[in-house]
Amino acid sequence: MSPPSGPPGKSNRRAGILIATLGVEPQVVTITLDHLLSGGEAISEVVVIYTETPRVREALRVIEGEFQGAVYPGIQLRTVPVTSTDGPVGDFCTDKDLRALLRTLYVEIRRARQAGDIVHLCISGGRKVMGILGMVVAQLLFGPEDRVWHLITEGWQPGAGRRLHLPPGEKVWLVPVPVLRWSEAGVLMQTVAEMNDPAEVVAWHEKISRATRIKRQREFIERWLTRAEREVVRLACQGLDNAAIAAALFKQEQTVANQLRGVYEKLRDWLGYPAGNVDRSKLIAEFAPYFALVEEVKQGEDY
Repeated sequence: MSPPSGPPGKSNRRAGILIATLGVEPQVVTITLDHLLSGGEAISEVVVIYTETPRVREALRVIEGEFQGAVYPGIQLRTVPVTSTDGPVGDFCTDKDLRALLRTLYVEIRRARQAGDIVHLCISGGRKVMGILGMVVAQLLFGPEDRVWHLITEGWQPGAGRRLHLPPGEKVWLVPVPVLRWSEAGVLMQTVAEMNDPAEVVAWHEKISRATRIKRQREFIERWLTRAEREVVRLACQGLDNAAIAAALFKQEQTVANQLRGVYEKLRDWLGYPAGNVDRSKLIAEFAPYFALVEEVKQGEDY
């Protein structure tokens, strides 16, 4: 299987590294990588952090087999055992084992950050404590673009048949886990402490939330959509129907309909596969305020 191709226009993203904790299910790594690639992430290296047990070793061999073939051309695999001063760690039974895990995660994430790569940390594999300490390190080291991911595949249960790659249409979710970065927490706590009125805190929080939402919307419009799709979405958010959009852009009406269908698929992915339809009304509800704001700013600059 070849890695899925990403949405158009996203190939200019900064290089990223997938760092994944591994248990006995190798597909956690391959499905996560497939999903990131299909989303347009430019993954150049996969780092698998593992414990030294026969079953985990077997899972590791399966992953190595995928990278030795033609499945992931151009992507380097590096395997990193959790190692303490006593040697490779088989399980996390002592304080020394946990400190070895913490150090391993810290070293690998810091290495990726220092290289200027975007970090994608998947914490769905291995012992739960691997995910917990992964979150600790993410809070310490992560930048704004780094992400912690939790993989969910519909219907899968531990012990179910192994499928390293899922066919198109199979339901899989890569859920971003919120990370409160400690570098931001200090500013946040200081700002809150300086406010005497709780209403000020609420207003300030709402302002920050709005800014974050606008930033995410801009990322979708500018990085997930092609230039042609952006124009179609902008006009749809102004209330134009397909015929009016086609006339405005000198296109066939069917072309506009096809482009909007592609946009709905990307929007569904961007929204994290919500329940219910992702259609024109959802698109307009999400982005009409954004385009109104952009137009407002543009008009302000003209005066």
